[in-house]
Amino acid sequence: MDNKALFFDHITKGYTCKKDYMVLGAGMLGEETITDALVKIPLKTLNRHGLIAGATGTGKTKTLQVLAENMSEKGIPVLLMDVKGDLSGLAQASGGHPKITARHEKIGIPFDAKKFPVEVLTISEQDGVRLRATVSEFGPVLLSRILDLTETQTGIVAIIFKYCDDQQLPLLDLKDFKKMLQFITNEGKEEIQSEYGRISSSSTGAILRKIVEIEQQGGDLFFGEQSFDVADLTRVDKEGRGVISVLRLTDIQDKPKLFSTFMLQMLAEVYETFPEQGDQDKPSLIIFIDEAHLVFDEASKALLSQIESIVKLIRSKGVGLYFVTQNPKDVPEDVLAQLGMKVQHALRAFTAKDRKALKLAAENYPDSDYYNTSEVLTQLGIGEAFVSVLNEKGIPTPLVRTMLRAPMSRMDVLTKKEIQEVLDGSEIIDKYNKTIDRESAYELLNEKIKRINAEQLKEEKTPKKRKTTSNSSSRRMDPIVKVLTSATFIRSVFGILKKMI
Repeated sequence: MDNKALFFDHITKGYTCKKDYMVLGAGMLGEETITDALVKIPLKTLNRHGLIAGATGTGKTKTLQVLAENMSEKGIPVLLMDVKGDLSGLAQASGGHPKITARHEKIGIPFDAKKFPVEVLTISEQDGVRLRATVSEFGPVLLSRILDLTETQTGIVAIIFKYCDDQQLPLLDLKDFKKMLQFITNEGKEEIQSEYGRISSSSTGAILRKIVEIEQQGGDLFFGEQSFDVADLTRVDKEGRGVISVLRLTDIQDKPKLFSTFMLQMLAEVYETFPEQGDQDKPSLIIFIDEAHLVFDEASKALLSQIESIVKLIRSKGVGLYFVTQNPKDVPEDVLAQLGMKVQHALRAFTAKDRKALKLAAENYPDSDYYNTSEVLTQLGIGEAFVSVLNEKGIPTPLVRTMLRAPMSRMDVLTKKEIQEVLDGSEIIDKYNKTIDRESAYELLNEKIKRINAEQLKEEKTPKKRKTTSNSSSRRMDPIVKVLTSATFIRSVFGILKKMI
């Protein structure tokens, strides 16, 4: 048996699937594509997460598009982070091209141009179904980690949530939270101090500055109502195809704090609300995070720890996370170790630093008798990649240089008219794009401040009585210690920790 036949047999056996699968492409031996040596991905292991990496212009986005299309066709809903704005073309069929036809003939599968069910989402001023979440839904622990607060500041946030819970003050948007910070520093200072102990104005000022930072990056649009129900990400159309939700992020590339805030809240909400599934024949949802370094670069240690925990646990909910970035080193090692599927496009080695990164990238993949991995990584053409996935038993498949199939949908953006047509056909846009500003902490606190000022004015006109100091010891109680004695606080905060960490 010659080397080509041995290679064909090696790939065919290594990528055998007993249950449903999707085809990513065909194996290559040297520069030659071996027809029908199909690289198959079992649907069963798609919730084991994945990585798509490679230098700029090597085809990462098109690989993401191919994966999303095939998942949708298999009835798996998908959420895409469209940072560069070039994924909306999924809603229109490919125009085809002789080169695409020739590529598929080499692979051994027909090319079929199709469009897919797409929902356009937004967390900014762009057109789309608006995604929002309330401050209360974040909770004190998650909000403090996102803001990278100190222990003392975290205690103050816990007090705010506890006070609002006791006083029935809804914390919906950043305006509510800022008003609470101002209230406990000024008019409500004595009330808070008598109940929870002294709170430092310098600490509340520091928290306020962190809130303003989020607000300046567009957080005022994200925090509020109507809260987005993550169950709407798991819809299928009448033909049984999974809906592809494309989140437009082209205008927040320079706002990493808002991006990471949204991502962590979304993952936490999915983890908290999705039921445990165990091993299923296919996942309930796949989430692609393009330009993944935007999530990790600005993250604090506490935030990274939170992300790592969610990545480890969320697959039991039938959810797969796929990170798209230029180099595997952009993803923390503890997260990288959890990624079952790896698609590595070409890397460049122009400098000593590049060569070091190339060597490290090569070590992430299984050894192969057919490739010098570090050498071939610099020689991969556009639309080619090293691939290794998990088979149905959870064992890594053989490393294979793969000629990737072409997207079935348009490899370009939609026009404004086409985007509007997608929005006009949306089943959920009316549900989420109504402006809701119901009475919340901001309005209720303003009323309370008026009453406090009126009472103070009345007291000034009334002869003052001598005050006793019998409660002085309780006023000196450490605010964090005192709030931790609250059953409500224990139930809310530690309940979140139990679910998410």
